[in-house]
Amino acid sequence: MPNTAAPTRRNKHVVLDQTKLKKAQKLLGAKTETETLDRALDHVIGEAEKDRRLRAATERFIKSGIEIKDVYGRLDGE
Repeated sequence: MPNTAAPTRRNKHVVLDQTKLKKAQKLLGAKTETETLDRALDHVIGEAEKDRRLRAATERFIKSGIEIKDVYGRLDGE
């Protein structure tokens, strides 16, 4: 979920696990470490937004009063 607003960039000095950074860089297909961190942050923000929307949809579903029938007998706590 890329940020559509003009980015405000600042230099940050952080200590990171180089192995994790390189692994993330490879997974994200990023060319630089900065791009890796930017993509990783975008991913985390996007996932949080998806989770928020899913929780809201689930809440609306539950509040709707719909009756769920367990036709396969799988929801009995097993």
